[in-house]
Amino acid sequence: RGLMAIPAPASDFDRQRQPFARLRELRDRLNADDGLALDTLSMGMSDDLEAAIAEGATLVRVGAALFGPRA
Repeated sequence: RGLMAIPAPASDFDRQRQPFARLRELRDRLNADDGLALDTLSMGMSDDLEAAIAEGATLVRVGAALFGPRA
């Protein structure tokens, strides 16, 4: 159905966007060149969800924002 990414942490918005943009571009290439129908981009967590959404995320993981950091 799709692709997933958990990039290395980055504090700068533009640096957060880079790996998400690369994954979106890969998804687009796979759909166009290989005839796939990947419709899901699972990328972004509580600390970088804005950057992930800006790059087309269709699924974000926000557990820490809701429940706090892991113990």
